[in-house]
Amino acid sequence: METAEMSALLLEAKERKGLTFDQIAKAVEMGEVYIASVFYGENSTTPEIATKLRKLLELDDDTTFALSKFPIKGNSLGSRAVPTDPLLYRFYEILAVYGLALKDVIQEKFGDGIMSAIDFTLDVNKQADPKGDRVVVTMNGKFLPYKRW
Repeated sequence: METAEMSALLLEAKERKGLTFDQIAKAVEMGEVYIASVFYGENSTTPEIATKLRKLLELDDDTTFALSKFPIKGNSLGSRAVPTDPLLYRFYEILAVYGLALKDVIQEKFGDGIMSAIDFTLDVNKQADPKGDRVVVTMNGKFLPYKRW
């Protein structure tokens, strides 16, 4: 099954059931953003989680099997290098404006290396504010120093 087909089937099942990603994530005991990324084909599940999703969303065999296949990551935006959706573009803009500063600050604190996107969590929360609710995005990744040889 192609990723786009799987994604469409999962999103349709989610909508049909009237569930949020938070509700689905809690039902299968996974992170909300992670499970959403599974729906877009950017991550996979274990066969056990696929079975839980099958029951929750009433999925067919092919879709259930596709959930545990190792994905080719980074394709959910298609051929667009720069996202055109305004919300996604803001993250691109944040990286364009603050990317080098963020890199320098991280490396000043940790040394020469990167933040893992493998040993990683990503959470989105809502913070009430009288001037307008705030979006709080928390990225938590293991620091990986570059190896010198």
